[in-house]
Amino acid sequence: QEQLVESGGGLVQPGGSLRLSCAASGIDFSTYVMGWFRQDLGKQRELVATISSGERTYYSDSVTGRFTISADNAKNTVYLQMNGLKPEDTAVYYCNARGWIKDYWGQGTQVTVSS
Repeated sequence: QEQLVESGGGLVQPGGSLRLSCAASGIDFSTYVMGWFRQDLGKQRELVATISSGERTYYSDSVTGRFTISADNAKNTVYLQMNGLKPEDTAVYYCNARGWIKDYWGQGTQVTVSS
């Protein structure tokens, strides 16, 4: 069974930090690109960051320098370390596994940045 489960979301003040986790089951990191997307109410879902099997990473312009994506292969878990959070980072964050033809999604975890 292929499954992604996100955790770590919550309420944080501007300038604060959160670490999101994505626990992957039945997902081979060598054949899937792992990524984080986010979607706030009334807004388009957007790509935040990805990490490939070669530990190659990508970040959207809006999070570059503040967010870090990483993977723990032994734990089959992908992380998103979010520093210097801004109100515009508020969204539901989704973990994604993209293979050659198949695409899997987690249930999402809410991140709210507010004072």
